[in-house]
Amino acid sequence: MSDRIAAQSYALSTVPGYYASRPGIQIGTQVPATADDEDLRFIRQLGVEWVMTSLNDPADHTLENYLALKKRFESHGLKIYRLANHSCHNMEEITLNLPGRDAKIDEYLTYIRNLGAAGIHYSTYAHMGNGIWSTGREMIRGEADSRAFRLHRAREGRWIDKTWQAPLSHGREYTEDELWENYAYFIEKVVPVAEEADVYIGIHPDDPPVYPLGGIPRCIFGDFEGYRRAIEMADSPHIGMCLCVGCWLEGGEAMGKDVVETIRYFGGLGKLFKVHFRNVTAPMPE
Repeated sequence: MSDRIAAQSYALSTVPGYYASRPGIQIGTQVPATADDEDLRFIRQLGVEWVMTSLNDPADHTLENYLALKKRFESHGLKIYRLANHSCHNMEEITLNLPGRDAKIDEYLTYIRNLGAAGIHYSTYAHMGNGIWSTGREMIRGEADSRAFRLHRAREGRWIDKTWQAPLSHGREYTEDELWENYAYFIEKVVPVAEEADVYIGIHPDDPPVYPLGGIPRCIFGDFEGYRRAIEMADSPHIGMCLCVGCWLEGGEAMGKDVVETIRYFGGLGKLFKVHFRNVTAPMPE
């Protein structure tokens, strides 16, 4: 660990990686990389300074493209907080130790290095082995269209162009020990690169935090105790939490701590790098 990193306080008062930023909570919004000038002006007029964006084609994830996109947003007074590479997110090869694991880790580390070189100091990561599970769209308050999950109807997980089917998404049941061993292997390789690149990694809760799904125990990022153990294992100021309030509320009492308790605990450690604010109509199983 470098002297600069070792000297840094765990109790963050500024935006992670942006040491000259104004203190306190910052508000950001998600925008496509293809947003036109009018959209970007409108975002700035709203008083938003930070944006989350992504490039959909893995081939577009180069340092040159990152720098060009950053320059364009900055010309409108906007700063990129997260630039997502969906190919390096929810990687079954890493979570489940499937063929190609080391190649996917190398791809992820290259992505982190490029972010740091471009001056983008944060990335959200999710560690699900069989994607996000939903059961359709439903009308809620005010006839708003909403994503639904009803446990008794759960049949399929998805991530980008991949799908996984119940009851066993990968042909067998996995154990908690396997999942923890695979996480330890991954995070040991990630920490030194994240610290050197000065990129903060906020890990998103499993969506939904159901234990298990498709034969895979969501035991690491599916409750408070899993997060506590995983962050302690990483033992780095650059590994923390992207707290999705909606996912946490979905889990209900099974999360071990409620949202406020979770914010106080991980926030007190300087581990809350990003928060998604959304609500749910009810906790699991509906």
